[in-house]
Amino acid sequence: MTATDVTSAVHDIARQAKVAARVLATATRGTKDAALKALATALEVATDPIVAANVVDLDRERAAGMSESTLDRLALTPQRIVAIADALREVAALPDPVGEVLRGSTLPNGLRLQQVRVPMGVVGMIYEARPNVTVDAAALGLKSGNAVILRGGSAAAETNRVIVAVLREALAEQGLPADAVQSIDDYGREGAVALMGARGLVDLLIPRGGAGLIQTVVREAKVPVIETGVGNCHVYVDAAANLDWAERIVLNAKVQRPSVCNAAETLLVHEAVAAEFLPRVLNALNAEHVTIHGDATVAAGRPAGTAFEAAVDDDWAKEYHGLELAVKVVSSLDEAINHIRTWTSGHTEAIVTDNLQASERFVAELDSACVMVNASTRFTDGGEFGLGAEIGISTQKLHARGPMGLAELTTSKWIVHGKGQIRG
Repeated sequence: MTATDVTSAVHDIARQAKVAARVLATATRGTKDAALKALATALEVATDPIVAANVVDLDRERAAGMSESTLDRLALTPQRIVAIADALREVAALPDPVGEVLRGSTLPNGLRLQQVRVPMGVVGMIYEARPNVTVDAAALGLKSGNAVILRGGSAAAETNRVIVAVLREALAEQGLPADAVQSIDDYGREGAVALMGARGLVDLLIPRGGAGLIQTVVREAKVPVIETGVGNCHVYVDAAANLDWAERIVLNAKVQRPSVCNAAETLLVHEAVAAEFLPRVLNALNAEHVTIHGDATVAAGRPAGTAFEAAVDDDWAKEYHGLELAVKVVSSLDEAINHIRTWTSGHTEAIVTDNLQASERFVAELDSACVMVNASTRFTDGGEFGLGAEIGISTQKLHARGPMGLAELTTSKWIVHGKGQIRG
């Protein structure tokens, strides 16, 4: 197909999505929740073909040299499919954002004003090697009254093809338009370009993936974009830290699932506790096969046998997506804050401290989407925040910030009721 043919085909898909979105916008909560539960059951029933398709993707990408962390994001097991289905049921149990009154008043002239939540309309997603996002986008789109157009990338092509077919069939069986969930994967990169250029047909575009993908979409899209940022997340262990808490938090933030965006990538340790804390935490990290990229102080004080490389500037900015961690000793809270301001991606930062003043300064002076006090960065997640499945984590400031759930897929409109009033 020529680029013109691809653009025409993708824009036709967007027009079909617009028609579907009109149906979803007026669907009742009962209808949407029943459909979500049906989607969950349909995915569980289709576990075998989904896993079989996923094995094809995994084998192809493993042979092509895909990293283990990316393979982990790509992989679907029967257990993960159960978790995805359960997440759909959790979304069904959440309040419907559509129709929520955000504010209202009666003017002196008798006009009654209400600002209410309404669906965006057509939401596009461009992502890579994350078949769970296919389901999350469909679920959150359905509950918030939006149709979704998905570009899931070549790495998950077979998996996404099966999942989208299952979702579309289940929607049709529930009396809802199958075109509420569509994929443009068959159109490759040119399809993504056409989606980015579908101004007037796509109401919102959300990229989710590596820095290169996100910046390409932000730079080239002609439709509104919510920027989901990479996760260069920091943990700072303060002079007044509970070191037992600190060790648990660092291990969880780095090791529990290192391939995801809310995993810690940099550890900062106050010099007042470095001599006591560094040996224990580095030993614990070494036991989990974590490679340390450290400064000179860390190098001098590391235990024998620590997997170690001298840190360079690139390490402070890197999202490792694996069992690697940059570690630096700082002389003060000020130095920790300045380091984070210099290198952060604006995703999540954590402080471990029993000093209230230190925690309040850390929270006030860092401008990331999420700031944790005495808790792991791994909690930056829509499900953990009680939002249900998330469409992504926004690191920008307009409209949505942090984990994006149902409310972030809505906009608002003003409804005005009068009794013949005219403006003088």
